[in-house]
Amino acid sequence: MVTTVHGVHLLLLIRSKMGIFDREVLIDREVPLMRQIFYRSLVLSAIALLGVSGCTSDRPTAPSKNNQIQSQQAPLKIAGSSGAADSLKILKSGYETSTPGVQLTLLDSMQSENVITGVKQGLVDLGCISRTLKPEEADSTIEFRAIAQDALLVATHSSVTGVKNLSTDDLKAIYSGSATNWKQFGGPDADIVLLDRPEDESAKRLLRKHYLGDDLSKAPTAVVLRKESELVQMLQSTPNSIGAFSLANAVHNKLGVNRLSLNQIEPTTEHLKSGQYPMARTIGVLWRKNSSAETMASYITSDVAGKVLEQAGFAVTPNVATSIAK
Repeated sequence: MVTTVHGVHLLLLIRSKMGIFDREVLIDREVPLMRQIFYRSLVLSAIALLGVSGCTSDRPTAPSKNNQIQSQQAPLKIAGSSGAADSLKILKSGYETSTPGVQLTLLDSMQSENVITGVKQGLVDLGCISRTLKPEEADSTIEFRAIAQDALLVATHSSVTGVKNLSTDDLKAIYSGSATNWKQFGGPDADIVLLDRPEDESAKRLLRKHYLGDDLSKAPTAVVLRKESELVQMLQSTPNSIGAFSLANAVHNKLGVNRLSLNQIEPTTEHLKSGQYPMARTIGVLWRKNSSAETMASYITSDVAGKVLEQAGFAVTPNVATSIAK
């Protein structure tokens, strides 16, 4: 791999003895920034993959018939957006359990746009994103399936006692910075630590759509975190903090945070299914048609996988399990 940092171009040449990557990617000033970020993320994952394969023992084993078939195939490369990372890990674990000998390579999480680009270009075999495809993103080479909904939870650190519910006006006051102390909402006399997400992330878009509005200015003291996993980690370790993230994440990982009701509606899968709790993301998977990912896609869209997602706190309903093939 040859990298020119300050020159006109960045040449990334990846060769794998396993035949996984055999591609030369040229990134220059004319390539969009998000495409560059995607390729760099893929490069890091490829290096990690090659490092692991290089340390694998050559000691012969007696694989089963399924393993022999799988060993002749390159591992499936799967990737998810930040908001869909938890669901993809759960599905990956379920598929590995149901399909002995399968080989999967989980790439670093990235934005949904980059997951879609990766699948279209064959750099990612199966992607998982936290929204539906836009009309301009759908084409005849890929298939998309919406598989579940995930409620967006607003939660606080366990140190914030006395606060169980926030109204729309309360959320606007906190996210704009006009309210700065938990005492204003019946909580402790402590400064509010707001953990926020970038404007282009699904979590922030949903907050604006259902509660904050498009014109509300951001709190100047907000801590903006690019990845949802970073927000969850900081929320658990930072007293007096508040942030929004996946309900399924909180349920599946049994996180010790205070889950807040919004306008007196608790964030539960039952309220999500009934339509009482409006703030939710669609979790969907996409893959190239007639590709090696179709077997995994069949598992993910099955009733078995649906039950796994339900147990993890996702809402799987008939009207969500729809297919889009264009």
